[in-house]
Amino acid sequence: MQHNRRQFITLGAATAAGAAMSGCFAESDPGQRRHIVLLGDSIFDNGRYVPGEPPVIEQLQKVLGRDHAATLCALDGDVVADVTGQLAKVPKDATHLVVSAGGNDALGHQGLLERGAATSAELLGELAGVRAAFLDRYTKMLAAVRARGLPTAVCTIYDSNFASPKKALADVALTVFNDAILRAAGDAGVPVVDLRRVFRAPADYANPIEPSAIGGAKMVDVIARMIAGHDFTVGRCALWA
Repeated sequence: MQHNRRQFITLGAATAAGAAMSGCFAESDPGQRRHIVLLGDSIFDNGRYVPGEPPVIEQLQKVLGRDHAATLCALDGDVVADVTGQLAKVPKDATHLVVSAGGNDALGHQGLLERGAATSAELLGELAGVRAAFLDRYTKMLAAVRARGLPTAVCTIYDSNFASPKKALADVALTVFNDAILRAAGDAGVPVVDLRRVFRAPADYANPIEPSAIGGAKMVDVIARMIAGHDFTVGRCALWA
C-alpha cells in the first residue's frame, strides 16, 4: 500500500523501558552517531518544574546512551516565532531536530475561555482568525527549521491538566492550534509526536501545563522510537504515540 506524504499513520504506543529503547536505537543503524536537538518551549525545557528529578534533556540523553548526544535549545516561555532564533544555537554536528512549540501561543489566547460571545458565529469567527494567524507563524517557523537540511519532527500540544470544567474548554480550544500543527506537518512531510496520546494521566504533569518527570520519560521514549524507526528520506508525515 502506497502512502503519500500527507497521510498520517498512527504507530503503536511507546511502552518500552529506557534501556530497551536505547538498545533498539543502537540496533537501528549501528555505528551512526546521532545528535538530537530539542527546540521549542518548556515542554522540553522543564527543569525548573521537576526539582530533584531528571528533566527531559537528561532523560533523553540517558535513553540515547553515551554513544549519542542530546542538546537543549528549547527555552521555557518561548513562542513559535522564537524557535527561529533558537536555530543559531544548534550544534554543527546535529543530526536531528525535534520541535515542541505552540503552547505559549495558545496561552496568549486563554481569555477566549472566559469571554462571552453574542453568537456562536462570532466565537467561531474569532477562533478562525486565531487559527489562521497561528498556522502562518507555524508554517514559517517549520520552513526555517527544515532549511537546516536535517531530519525534522514536530510535536502536538498535549491536553491540559486543569480541573473541570476549565479542562474541557481548554482542550477544545487547543484543537484549533493542533489542527494548524498537523496541517503544517502534513504539508512539510515531517513526522509528528502526538503528545495528546502520550500525556494521558494526571501524574504525567508537574502542574496544569508542564510535564512531570513521568510524562517526560514517556515523551522521550516516543522520540527515541521515532528517531530509530522513521524513514526521514521519504517525506512522509506519520503520527507517533
